[in-house]
Amino acid sequence: MARVIFALGLRSNSRYTRSKGQSCKAIGGHIVHGFFRIIIFCVCSVALSACTLPRGAAIQAEITRNQNADDAPFAVVPINRENIASLREWPVTGWSGQYHWFSDARGPKSNLIRTGDQIDLVIWDNQQNSLLTSAEQKSVTMTGLTVSPSGTIFVPYLNEVPVRGQTPEAARDRIASDLEIVVPAAQVQLSVMPGPDNTVDAVRGFNAPGNYPLPNRNFSLLSLISAAGGIVDTLENPLVRVIREANTFEIRADTLFERASANVVLRGGDKVIVEEDERYFVALGATGAETIVPFNRERITAIEALALLGGIEDNRANPQGVLILREYSSKQVRLDDTGPDKEQVVFTIDLTSADGLFAANKFQVNPRDLVVATESPVNSVRTIFGLIGSAVGVGRALDND
Repeated sequence: MARVIFALGLRSNSRYTRSKGQSCKAIGGHIVHGFFRIIIFCVCSVALSACTLPRGAAIQAEITRNQNADDAPFAVVPINRENIASLREWPVTGWSGQYHWFSDARGPKSNLIRTGDQIDLVIWDNQQNSLLTSAEQKSVTMTGLTVSPSGTIFVPYLNEVPVRGQTPEAARDRIASDLEIVVPAAQVQLSVMPGPDNTVDAVRGFNAPGNYPLPNRNFSLLSLISAAGGIVDTLENPLVRVIREANTFEIRADTLFERASANVVLRGGDKVIVEEDERYFVALGATGAETIVPFNRERITAIEALALLGGIEDNRANPQGVLILREYSSKQVRLDDTGPDKEQVVFTIDLTSADGLFAANKFQVNPRDLVVATESPVNSVRTIFGLIGSAVGVGRALDND
């Protein structure tokens, strides 16, 4: 660079001394030339300082600087096929629900008996001197037995029998076993009509929200959606959330409709809410778009996230420096390799290798992740040579004047 500037000065000086009888106008022109030489020198000096070069995104080394320091506030983890399986087991971030969805959507084989349920009993006894039946009728029917607040029903000769929290089959076996003392050969039939505690609530996002009883043991989430008039049409990217006791589960509506195994069987007390999916990730740097990207599906891999952005810019981005920045809570930090060892983690992706591409296609982008396509270091060199070329061009134009 210094040689280029020195050459420009020599060429201008030789032309300046070529004619001793130059006019005042020529003298003024050479003064202008000298002024522009100073400008050219300044431009080239700026070009030599890479930290001041104009560019649109950071390079990877700037973001991951001091990553190996003992007090580094973040960890850098490359995504590859060797660690992708363990990374998928790391704690989940960015989800409002405690769990993605139920691990077993089948639910119990039968509804559990709850306070307020109505129970009907039929007891058969063939003994001649039965305490429950007459000689002409060998069975007795007891209908409308309401499960008390203490969880019991009254059965003659047994007093209060606990049934709450049991399946109908378990309650029947319990009553038959207790009756053996007074009715050794008794046969028991038990049926349950759901009470208020065996209902579910369609809270919000339905055309007909309300409280719905569980008519049978197979009443599923799709059954409730149908009974509640379907999901409101005005919701974009609807998300279905089920609150069961102290746990919250959530799934996108389109995934629920597509995947049969996701149609969970509801239990008494479940509350179902449908609202717009507000999950998103942020894209910055040399990507096709710098924007907030909503989740348009239940899961988005790193490759799918880049595709949603239109890829990376071919003339700017560093394909070996795609980063995903994620924050974990202090409770999610692990020291046994089952999770992050720091709260802030920078995942790195190399799009120039098959290993990196396959791994990135399995790595899940979490809500609120920051996806950054860093700028190629080559761009700095290009900018320097571009400035040099511009300076040389200006110098030649001045010499020709």
